Amino acid sequence: MFVIGSGTSRRHVKTLADEVEFRLRGIDRRPLRREGVGDATWVLLDYGDVVVHLFDQETRSYYDLERLWADAPRLEFEPATS
Repeated sequence: MFVIGSGTSRRHVKTLADEVEFRLRGIDRRPLRREGVGDATWVLLDYGDVVVHLFDQETRSYYDLERLWADAPRLEFEPATS
C-alpha cells in the first residue's frame, strides 16, 4: 500500500516524516528504508507492506504518482477530529 502526502515546505515534509516514524515506532514498526530526509522534497519511508511518500507541493505535482498509479484501487482517508 502507498500512502501519499504533502507538506507546505521542506521543513514541514521532514516534520511529517519524523511524526510518521514516531507514531509507527510506538507500535514497534521501523522503516526498512528511509530516503530523501536530507533534501526533504520527497521523503520515502518503506515499511515493507506500506510505503509512505511525503512530498513538497512542487515535487508532488511534478512526479504525479496518483497519475502513474491511476489503475490501482484507492482507499479514502478521513482524518480523526481532535
